[in-house]
Amino acid sequence: MELTNDAIQKLVEKTDEKNDTIRIGLTGGGCAGFEYIFDYASGIHDDDKVWDYGKFRIVIDSMSLPFLSDATLDYVKEGINEQFKIINPQETASCGCGISVQFA
Repeated sequence: MELTNDAIQKLVEKTDEKNDTIRIGLTGGGCAGFEYIFDYASGIHDDDKVWDYGKFRIVIDSMSLPFLSDATLDYVKEGINEQFKIINPQETASCGCGISVQFA
């Protein structure tokens, strides 16, 4: 997974010594089949892939990794809304609300 400069900058702002690890992954759910996980990690598992960016770490579990390998994490501002956004070329569809995604 790649991170844009905007995502890196915002992650540096949002993390600290107690919460320095972000878990990104997939879980089953939603009308399209999968939902992204994006949260502070409570721990790192043996099968997690870890990227250390110095001030923070990103972890992805081994089951989610193939679906996220070509994805990019960005931080976008759209009007008055700001959010982290996963741009994933492997998605084949998403639900109308944009919460869940589907893969071929």
